[in-house]
Amino acid sequence: MPKQVDHESRRRQIAEAVCRLADEHGLEGVTLRDVAARADVSMGAVQRCFRTKEEMLVFALGHIGARISARVAARLAESPAQSARTALGHATTEISLLRPEHRAEARVWLAFVAQAAVSPALAGILRDNYTGLHSLFTRLISEATATPDAEREARTLLALTDGLTTHVLIGHLTPEAALDALDSHLARLWGDVAV
Repeated sequence: MPKQVDHESRRRQIAEAVCRLADEHGLEGVTLRDVAARADVSMGAVQRCFRTKEEMLVFALGHIGARISARVAARLAESPAQSARTALGHATTEISLLRPEHRAEARVWLAFVAQAAVSPALAGILRDNYTGLHSLFTRLISEATATPDAEREARTLLALTDGLTTHVLIGHLTPEAALDALDSHLARLWGDVAV
């Protein structure tokens, strides 16, 4: 009897291999042959899961975004009674990928961001991710402050968290300095709270 393969599990296994290779070599170092070797599957298995390299990269980017979103959701669920301020602080800390244990994920994320500049399919995934984060930030800022333009503040905060990731990765800022900048920005934002 032929062995049954869990197609979605195999796709996630391949996506993890893509991420490990992208962390080590950037996306230019991701070939189908290397992905198959890293995932410990045949080239045929990779090609059965993904028709093209771009399809594989799109799936891998969605996989990373889902992993980060799940971590944010878990962090917010840890304390369901938390205020919007606390929830926003937790969400921005998770999304900024500043902790040492998230360094590899940050390198992979930025490799995909760079590739998205020339790949409409990857750009679409990123736009969807950023739209969801912008909506979350807007809602939390609206709940926590009396600012007249929560959407603008959410755009600013999202750009700050993204930018801090880059500054830490290239060594311009330490993770501690980046977290301080993020905390300082949030503290100024909370200064708009009506008493």
